[in-house]
Amino acid sequence: MTRLALLSVSDKTGLIELATALVNTFGFELVSSGGTARAIAAAGLPVIKVSDFTGSPEILGGRVKTLHPRIHGGILGRPSLPADQADMADNDICPFDLVVVNLYPFEQTIAKPNVALPEAIEQIDIGGPTLLRAAAKNHAYVTVLCDPAQYAPYLAEMAENDGQVSPGLRLAMARQAFWHTATYDQAIANYLSAQAAAAEASALPPRWTLTGLQRQSLRYGENPHQSAAWYQVGTTPTGWAAAELLQGKPLSYNNLVDLEAARRIIAEFPAAVPAAAVLKHTNPCGVAMGDTLAIAYQTAFDADSVSAFGGIVALNQPIDKDTAQALSKTFLECIVAPGCDADAQAVLARKSNLRVMVLPDLKHGPAYVPKAIAGGFLVQAADDLEDDPTQWQVVTDRKPEATDLEELLFAWRVVKHVKSNAIVVTKGRTTLGVGAGQMNRVGSVSIALSQAGDRAQGAVLASDGFFPFDDSVKTAAAHGIRAIVQPGGSKRDEDSIRAANKLGLIMVLTGVRHFLH
Repeated sequence: MTRLALLSVSDKTGLIELATALVNTFGFELVSSGGTARAIAAAGLPVIKVSDFTGSPEILGGRVKTLHPRIHGGILGRPSLPADQADMADNDICPFDLVVVNLYPFEQTIAKPNVALPEAIEQIDIGGPTLLRAAAKNHAYVTVLCDPAQYAPYLAEMAENDGQVSPGLRLAMARQAFWHTATYDQAIANYLSAQAAAAEASALPPRWTLTGLQRQSLRYGENPHQSAAWYQVGTTPTGWAAAELLQGKPLSYNNLVDLEAARRIIAEFPAAVPAAAVLKHTNPCGVAMGDTLAIAYQTAFDADSVSAFGGIVALNQPIDKDTAQALSKTFLECIVAPGCDADAQAVLARKSNLRVMVLPDLKHGPAYVPKAIAGGFLVQAADDLEDDPTQWQVVTDRKPEATDLEELLFAWRVVKHVKSNAIVVTKGRTTLGVGAGQMNRVGSVSIALSQAGDRAQGAVLASDGFFPFDDSVKTAAAHGIRAIVQPGGSKRDEDSIRAANKLGLIMVLTGVRHFLH
């Protein structure tokens, strides 16, 4: 009996090579529809149109092509069941040995800016998922392929086994087909839920799903006894999945966590002015802006050179030779930048274990952030609010000059990315002291000012939370701090404001809180 293969693909990568092998090497007859049939015919290969195979025309502008008993009966029929065989014989149904399908590009369509809902709706595939699910269900007899990457392994096993594939391969391909349709349906459901949420002005939809394709198995998680893997969301690589590892060892779980923290903080600084951030365990230990990228990095490194050893560096401009030479002077785990020129690559290559990542789009991260808890998970919108100093409130008698506001904004951008309770001391658009993750704000103030030392004279201080008492204001003034930026909102704000006025400080309230737990 002639072996039948059904081919219906949107992504035609590898299609002709697969079809050629099926016809010329393994003696298949090909059944296909639409653009897939035209592509096969254009390659000079014999192909039977679905409409000719079923005796029914494509209707509704191509919406109905493969939904027919001669197609689905041939996929779902079980040769081992006499009743199935009788039904197939009575209805002139031939069995399919292979089904090759991938789906309309729904995710690629909704990724386009300002895509209209009707355009998105037309990219919801109906026949394709039905074919995949039918073939995957009947994988005991039918092989299903949903990804061009599967073609080569399939053909290789056919060549090695006299034109047959193993039950194990069919089962593995069936699993991938079900994941493919599940991910596809999830993308549609999430998109339509987001449309409804936008229309109803609700923050989050009533259902939330998250699936991913494993991109890389990681050696371990935060600690060696924890298993871990890196997953890509969506069919098109974005974010870190689209970044390029120029050199160095494969990324670890902790590398990726630190790199994402580095991306978030450097995204605060527009590329017009060079900026650098050095992080350790997701907290910035040095952040600076400078006249050149090399100066910005060196200044950030010098802000806390002890903590910077073995750290993660993020840069808001492509790495040049001077910056590369500065980066090469100490041991670093990872560097991320929007680019790296050839001269810089030659310098960094001398540090073969140093991981250098190029991520052209440092700005855009996830819109929503999930966090697992026992029995479920939480989801929140990302803290990507762009702070507007024109909306800040100056609450002290002493008013800030333009240069004071620039420095306060710099400090505020940094403190947003320090673990709460967070305090940052800066001067000259450089961090001098960072107090992170303390159980009380007084402790964070003490750590940040201790790090700054004598450099705190004339510096500014940023706090991610309000001051419920005036003790921290008094401590800051005693160390020479000239201005404080904080969200405000305490019932005892007036105590802190009075202390600032008495001590001659500037105090600005942002009205926005940036806790990072």
